[in-house]
Amino acid sequence: MKQILVVHQSAEMYGSDKALLLFLLGLDKSQNKAIVVLPGEGPLKGELESAGIKVVISPVGKLYRNMFSVTNLVKFLRDTRRSLKVLGQMHRQYNFSIVYSNTLAVFLGMVFARQKKIKHIWHVHEIITHPKWIAALFPFLLEKFADMIICNSKATMANLIHRRPDLKNKSTVVYNGLEYHERQVVGNTKESFGFSQNDIVVTLVGRISRLKGHKWVLSTYAKFLSESDIKLLFVGSPVPGQEHYLTEAKQIIDDNHLGDKVKIVPFTKDLRPVWNATDIALMPSTEAESFGLVALEAMFAKKPVVASDLGGLKEVVEHDKTGILVQPNNEEALAKAIIQFSKDTGMRREYGEEGYKRAQANFTAGKYVEELTNIINEA
Repeated sequence: MKQILVVHQSAEMYGSDKALLLFLLGLDKSQNKAIVVLPGEGPLKGELESAGIKVVISPVGKLYRNMFSVTNLVKFLRDTRRSLKVLGQMHRQYNFSIVYSNTLAVFLGMVFARQKKIKHIWHVHEIITHPKWIAALFPFLLEKFADMIICNSKATMANLIHRRPDLKNKSTVVYNGLEYHERQVVGNTKESFGFSQNDIVVTLVGRISRLKGHKWVLSTYAKFLSESDIKLLFVGSPVPGQEHYLTEAKQIIDDNHLGDKVKIVPFTKDLRPVWNATDIALMPSTEAESFGLVALEAMFAKKPVVASDLGGLKEVVEHDKTGILVQPNNEEALAKAIIQFSKDTGMRREYGEEGYKRAQANFTAGKYVEELTNIINEA
């Protein structure tokens, strides 16, 4: 049996967290045993432990924007040293044969794998283009410290190979997948979110952050859509320490008197009520998404998608068939796409059905787990 050390950046339930959970739940437990290291408590930890997967809480060497001060660097090195000691004790017990680092943000797996001469698989869920030195650093580290690289889209892999062409020889693309079950949800009407049943509900699910497009959407709505029966639903919470993005969004809503037309609800693990109340899904990222799991969730829920014509989203959403792709920060184009869907029930239904077919054909949980398992077996 292979003993796999898994290092992940968070214990939440956003894109890369869901992808990791899906993989570990589908992994053949008779041939593989995964031990997961997370940096703290959260819903992902509970889901893993409910499935009988051992979780260890320890610093994971996570890269963050404010770490490059003397104080934070000292803390980073001290935490890394302590975590390596913990992993060393675990290695004596489990004798790991593979280290699997999920996301570029974690350095611990890289250091431990090199220290113990263990195969290191690095799963990349990010497209990083700035700051430029960070964008250059990660491909360098992948070249030096990864035995195999998994990218969640062709766009993700292209971003790496553009900077380090030799990475092509050890990189492969595995698209994210989802497991979706259609089940009736009680209390999932539009009224439960404060809208009327006749409203057209346009939903943006995702962290309230710099790059998810909340400001773009709000500005577009205030200029072009606020007098219509279109309403906005934002589902998500800011990253701890970045609450100012939520404050800024609320200020735009207040300044434009949109309080009865735009609703913000915190992140929820079960999105079925959200999708059942949604007419049009948005993924208006202002920077390239490496994949765009929310778009896939919407497609499985048979919702048409309006998304940015960037990065991995172009590989998930088929333009003019399962959704409409628009240039980022183009307010007129975004408004036009939303209005087009809002006025045509048949178009929404047709695009939703086509999206569901595409999701079932290309992005299922079974396919995702099978491809990742094959890579584990190769390693």
